[in-house]
Amino acid sequence: MLRAGIVGLPNVGKSTLFNALTAQTAALAANYPFATIEPNVGVVPVPDERLEPLAKLVKTNTIVPATVEFLDIAGLVRGASKGEGLGNQFLANIRETDAVIQVVRCFEDENIVHVEGSVDPRRDIETIQIELALADLAALERRRERVQKTLKSGDKQARAEMDVIEKIMPALAEGLPARTVALHDNERAIARTLFLLTMKPTIYAANVDEATLAAPEDNRHVRAVSELAAAEAAERVVICAQLEAELVELPPEDRTSYLHSLGVESSGVDELIKSAYRLLGLMSFLTAGEKEVRAWTTRRGTRAPQAAGTIHTDIERGFIRAEVISYDDLIRVGSYTAAREQGLLRLEGKDYIMQEGDVVHFRFNV
Repeated sequence: MLRAGIVGLPNVGKSTLFNALTAQTAALAANYPFATIEPNVGVVPVPDERLEPLAKLVKTNTIVPATVEFLDIAGLVRGASKGEGLGNQFLANIRETDAVIQVVRCFEDENIVHVEGSVDPRRDIETIQIELALADLAALERRRERVQKTLKSGDKQARAEMDVIEKIMPALAEGLPARTVALHDNERAIARTLFLLTMKPTIYAANVDEATLAAPEDNRHVRAVSELAAAEAAERVVICAQLEAELVELPPEDRTSYLHSLGVESSGVDELIKSAYRLLGLMSFLTAGEKEVRAWTTRRGTRAPQAAGTIHTDIERGFIRAEVISYDDLIRVGSYTAAREQGLLRLEGKDYIMQEGDVVHFRFNV
């Protein structure tokens, strides 16, 4: 399961956002630094508008969406890389995640203190980037010392690793994330083995007030976040965490109506979850029968047997064929019977690469 860590400075809305994401109030939201010490963990369904129509088609009441695990991690302050505040704990928790959602405060409110005394997204993002970069730099310096010993024997893999380390370290020394360094595919594969904090895919969540939602780019703080995200090819999502946390108390249809009244088409929480899902190159394939309709998570480019393995290892081991139809085709014709009659159901073999929205039945024998 994808694990996304929610990070940021104290009092930027991390725990409020976590409450909205998980549709409950497990996280302690408070107006003082370090209200979160141990990371709160919540398993969140990935919004998927295909599941309900598919369930109606196959006549089942059981729907199981794909899920993402979110961690609400303690706030970071300057000096975290040297253990200031809860720095060491913060860094250990973020190391366990697949992706990072950095919440950036983009609203003014004199009743909510800011750890730096004022709202400045550029400074706040830079603070976290520098602390993570310093932590990575220290880790790479230790790694380089070990690799240098291996280099003496002429080890080619050690040489390749050293080349990647020497490419990344200058960027880190300037406070830049390792993910901004231009690397070839084989170099990127080596970089992943270094487990750097700043290599993790990142979404910047611009946390705004309700009045900003309809025209977020009119807000200078949001524009600053957008510019920084674009510079490093990161994703940017605008969200009003406080509003989203309050909307949780309303029925789904009332939430949509209220958002439309604000001039907003969809929930920022839904967009954030989808962005986190896309960020790691994940996709969903679907299974549908009388027992249940379920979305399964796999990486883009996964072949059919390995996708089957996400359901059960026995299905991958005994894989014979995959019976596949696209979601759009199945909904359009209205039944599996009609799909067979029209030749829309395909039998695919071991080399078939799964596509987003494939509705599949795996044939196997063990």
